[in-house]
Amino acid sequence: MLISPAYAQDMNGLMGGVGQFLPLVLIFAVFYFLLIRPQQQRQKEMKKMLSELKRGDKVITGGGILGAVTKVKDNEIEVEIAENTRVTVLRDTITAVVNPKPANDSKPAKA
Repeated sequence: MLISPAYAQDMNGLMGGVGQFLPLVLIFAVFYFLLIRPQQQRQKEMKKMLSELKRGDKVITGGGILGAVTKVKDNEIEVEIAENTRVTVLRDTITAVVNPKPANDSKPAKA
């Protein structure tokens, strides 16, 4: 006979392809929830923090310089790093805003 007989396919052949694809989907889901999503949240918080910068905030720059904001322009921030020493930095180089909170001491600090 020149024509081979056609046999019905079993479900194992169809599910085999899905079974091989399922681990890749699970790995992507784990990466998304453990790596990608938290990073997006941090970026959103950082963008919000940079947009809310105002005069008097203490900031840390990308180079590790600690100073107080004296002037806020569109994309530039003037930071006072020492008395009468001001530098202009780009807004994107600010890595953190440090606002020290007062201590909960019952006694005032000695001068």
